Amino acid sequence: MDNKTFKKNDLILIICLALASAVMLIGITFFSKDGATVVISVDGKTVKSFPLDTDTTYNIGGFHGSTNILEIKDGKAHLTDASCPDKLCVNMGYISKEGQSIICLPNKVVVEIKGKTKDNNNFDTISE
Repeated sequence: MDNKTFKKNDLILIICLALASAVMLIGITFFSKDGATVVISVDGKTVKSFPLDTDTTYNIGGFHGSTNILEIKDGKAHLTDASCPDKLCVNMGYISKEGQSIICLPNKVVVEIKGKTKDNNNFDTISE
């Protein structure tokens, strides 16, 4: 009996998984909609919203006096500074697509991109 650790079927499985991952990445990148509004929530309550097409900087007062600084520039949103110890939210980078978000857990701050809505129905993509 042959005791190879890497077999032909393993290679086929790896190639199939790589192709499936590439297809999903392409789908998410090219077919996701551009956002229209940046919505800021602190401790589960909406605090402020801004249009994504207007450049601005906003100081977010977080939980227990913490602060986060949001910058909207060139249709993208980004947290430039935060008073949290790990600064993971600052390292998240820019967001601009509908459904993307930046979350700062220690400060209980959520920055989320909302899309353009044509009418006020409560249907999502799956139920349409």
